[in-house]
Order: sequence, then C-alpha cells, then structure tokens
Amino acid sequence: MKAQLVGLMAEFENQEDLLRAARDAHSIGYRKMDAYSPFPVQGLARTLGHERSAIPLIVLAGGIAGGLGGYFMEWFAMAVDYPINVGGRPLNSWPAFIPITFELTILCAALSAIISMLVFNRLPQPHHPVFNVPEFVRASTDRFFLCIESSDPMFDRVATRNFLEKLHPSMIAEVAE
Repeated sequence: MKAQLVGLMAEFENQEDLLRAARDAHSIGYRKMDAYSPFPVQGLARTLGHERSAIPLIVLAGGIAGGLGGYFMEWFAMAVDYPINVGGRPLNSWPAFIPITFELTILCAALSAIISMLVFNRLPQPHHPVFNVPEFVRASTDRFFLCIESSDPMFDRVATRNFLEKLHPSMIAEVAE
C-alpha cells in the first residue's frame, strides 16, 4: 500500500525566510498551508490567512451563561424552592448572590475556553503526518517549516516543488501519511 501524499514541506533557517515564503505562497494563491517554528513569529498567522478566532466570543458566552446560571440557581433556591425569611431580609438578596455568581462566571468561562481551544485546534492529536519527516525534529529547536497541503486547490506536486525551490529552502520533503 502506497502512502498518501499530505503535502510538501520546506525547511528554512530563520523566521524572515519563513515569513517571506509564506507571504509569497499566499500571494500566488496557496491557501491550505501551515507553518511550524520554535517560537511565535509576528505576522505569520495573518500571512497564512488565518482569521480571528471565535474562541473569545465562546468564552464570553460561557462566562455570561455561568453568571446567569449561578444567579438563577441561587434565586430559585432562596426565593422559590425553599424560602426562609431570616432577620426580615428579602428573599431575593442579590448582594448575597455575588460570590457564587462570580465564581460560576469564571468557572464556565475557563471551561468554555479550554474546550473550545481543544476543539478548534483539533486536539488531542498524538500523531500528525509532518512527524514522518525526519528533519521535522528540529522544528522545536532551531528550524522553520512551511508545509503546503495537497488538499489545496492549486497544489500540483511538480509545480509546488518548483515554487518551493525558488524560495531557496534548506530542504524540501514530501509529507506522507
């Protein structure tokens, strides 16, 4: 059984070359590509065409839902389900509900952040095809990689390899399953 081609990967020695390569690839029309570097490269995500994430809105919605849920839970317990009038205080005493409401806001926002981050990053993913490229070991230390995926509409094995060679990478490798 022959391994299925996932894409072509080029190795660069510094972040400027990686950023230039990503900019050139995006400008000629490649859209399904990813970059790997040992540290964050300013502007690389935008160059690759990644839009703003929906995670902040999901976290906000989770926080609001947690706060409203906490307040409603306390209000229902104190004013509807089991009303006890202690010292003539009102049954719906909102200042007493603030600590639990705050804690549930933070808890639900944090849980929605973690879950949405895992979903959007498609984690856990213990194995990715780029790990099959032996040189990729250096991605976490001192090398920068740009991988153009074979699912890109413009991808052609020969044309994409020729394009990557014009960028003068240290190495070009085929990424296979």
